[in-house]
Amino acid sequence: MVPLRTERLLLRGWTDSDRPAFADINADLRVMEFMPSPLSRQESDELFEKIQGHIRSHGFGLYAAELLREHSFIGYIGLAIPSFQAKFTPCVEIGWRLAAEHWNHGLATEGARAVAHHAFETLRIPELVSFTVPPNKPSRRVMDKLGMTHDPADDFEHPRMPEAHPMRRHVLYRLQREHFLP
Repeated sequence: MVPLRTERLLLRGWTDSDRPAFADINADLRVMEFMPSPLSRQESDELFEKIQGHIRSHGFGLYAAELLREHSFIGYIGLAIPSFQAKFTPCVEIGWRLAAEHWNHGLATEGARAVAHHAFETLRIPELVSFTVPPNKPSRRVMDKLGMTHDPADDFEHPRMPEAHPMRRHVLYRLQREHFLP
């Protein structure tokens, strides 16, 4: 993947040295509040490998996000092709997961703008989607700041969540290339 730079971030390929910090992020209850559960070290390493495999298969994926000034890994921002079936798939999802101490500084939005620009201008992807559970207001704010739109008719039951699970319902946001303002 071609690295992307923003004012404060380097979005780059992953290295094995990212694994411990990634495991810490995935084990943090604050970060994983809107996910089914925190990840064990083994589960985090499996996700690391899955991310690497996606990049090898598709030529794009979730970038490791690094603060330029500190050269420190803080999470990921990037693209993924969901592997489940839904009324809006196949599609390309834009997503992010940052360490809690880096929230509320605009880093997710800054990185996601760079990724969306790359997706639309270089990869020529016509539309990006993003989804989360309805109470995840921080991620929904990032989606709004990117100019993504939400139509309640697109909301869906996540097929990987058990039927009675409180996180089964998801909201879907969309962004078309022609509506993106970098």
